[in-house]
Amino acid sequence: MNYSFIVYILGWVLTLEAGFMVLPCVTSLIYREKTGLWFLLVAAVSALVGFLLIRKKPKNPQFFTKEGFAVVGLSWIAMSLVGALPFTLSKEIPNYIDAVFETASGFTTTGASILTDVEALSHTALIWRSFTHWIGGMGVFIFLLAILPMAGGYNMHLMRAESPGPSVGKLVPKVKESAKILYIIYLSITVAEMVLLIIARMPVFDAICISFGTAGTGGFGIRADSCASYNAVCQWIITIFMALFGINFNFYFFIIRKRFKDAFTIEEVRWYVALILLSTALVTFNTLRIHNGVGVALRTAAFQVSSIITTTGFATADFNLWPSLSKTILIILMLTGACAGSTGGGLKISRFIIWWKSIKNEIEVFIHPRSVKAVEMDGKTIEKDTVRSVSVYMVVFLLVYMISVFLISLDKFDMVTNFTAILATINNIGPGLGEVGPCGGFSGFSYFSKIVIIFDMLAGRLELYPMLLLLTPGVWKKH
Repeated sequence: MNYSFIVYILGWVLTLEAGFMVLPCVTSLIYREKTGLWFLLVAAVSALVGFLLIRKKPKNPQFFTKEGFAVVGLSWIAMSLVGALPFTLSKEIPNYIDAVFETASGFTTTGASILTDVEALSHTALIWRSFTHWIGGMGVFIFLLAILPMAGGYNMHLMRAESPGPSVGKLVPKVKESAKILYIIYLSITVAEMVLLIIARMPVFDAICISFGTAGTGGFGIRADSCASYNAVCQWIITIFMALFGINFNFYFFIIRKRFKDAFTIEEVRWYVALILLSTALVTFNTLRIHNGVGVALRTAAFQVSSIITTTGFATADFNLWPSLSKTILIILMLTGACAGSTGGGLKISRFIIWWKSIKNEIEVFIHPRSVKAVEMDGKTIEKDTVRSVSVYMVVFLLVYMISVFLISLDKFDMVTNFTAILATINNIGPGLGEVGPCGGFSGFSYFSKIVIIFDMLAGRLELYPMLLLLTPGVWKKH
């Protein structure tokens, strides 16, 4: 294990987090709030520690998969622990475990909350809470790779450890250039949403916070009713942008490069759009009786379908009260999630496509024993190692899921609450059903259960393995 490299990267992460805290500090000046002083203090200490750690560059700059996964897992834990300090020091969230829960939920773009009155928070705390979504949506390491020169092709291990999906490739030959392109696309779509929401008469502060949450597919609202009190135009804008951020960013890259054929032949994107349209139609039809007209039913259904499939977690209605068919559809969407290579969470549609095609091939073998068929996506053959890793990932996911449900069941909540609480957090969605529905929250769980859920949120955002690797003793042996 290359410990000097891990310390060096952790130093850069702490330095970056200090830089990110400039936004809440500026917000406190605008609104004349004292909370900003605590952000300034934490930022100063974080920058100092970070500077001390990066002063000495590692003698051996080479690192491999295990170092990449380990440093990504440790960095996200460090970001959550440091990012929570201003909440506790300012007494906005007095309990530190609750503050870490809220911050981890922000960085992992989960949107699950322990707050019972979000409107009691200062503007400074609210902007940081939402900004953590934007930071975590694309990932701090993608940002780091865009600005930090690193030798060799080893930095791909960092990108793979942090990027969601079964496989990650470079858009252009250099990883640094790929990272820049991703962040330019990310920033551009975020700004476009902000502008449109402001034009649609959403308050500027709200537009900034909601855009951060939409871009990162996080879902922290700044009002008690999430997005229900915004006008219909604003809700449609949020719906469209939630869906846009759930698309594989390769699609936008191909559009920018005018490679339209490549863009529209991405199989995962076609499945994703079809799933949104079908689910919206079914939920609209199923909830007509409880909404005032087809227009309202369609808008509400489209919003919640986009919110759940992209794992954003915003809400305009209490879907806990919807008919069983609609709730079942939403639970299925919780599992599928958005596209690989997007800011969305979940198991990813590409994995389900691979599973579906693998099952079809197995059935074909039973019918024609001598036939040999490969799994294909986008006209390319999927390697057997990728198919195997996708299957193994599902087993690991179910294992972590079941253990987590068992552990939080000690709190004696009902089964629906327990099952959907873990499903909603390990898939980085936010709201579940029962006590953790859109009108509920996670404040009632014990500190032990909150720690379990914090682990699940981080594991879900990092595709399980970086967090599980940290718990493997053999990884930490120095070779």
